[in-house]
Amino acid sequence: MNVLKHMEAAFLFSLSVAGVASVAVDAIPPAQAGVPARIEVAVQPDMPIVHVSAKRMTEAEKRASLQAERAGSKI
Repeated sequence: MNVLKHMEAAFLFSLSVAGVASVAVDAIPPAQAGVPARIEVAVQPDMPIVHVSAKRMTEAEKRASLQAERAGSKI
């Protein structure tokens, strides 16, 4: 019940903190968007490429695989 008595003070405090924060944020200079940044990327010319060539399992194969996995994991 004591909190309800001080609700106006809590609101004014939060409003003043928000006002000070907005002034502080506005004081920060904007970023230099016109100046391009130099980004150097390390490129590896002989990067290995992996090709996976496998067919999808049918519904029956999926069920059989799942049953085998469940049967093997039981202790």
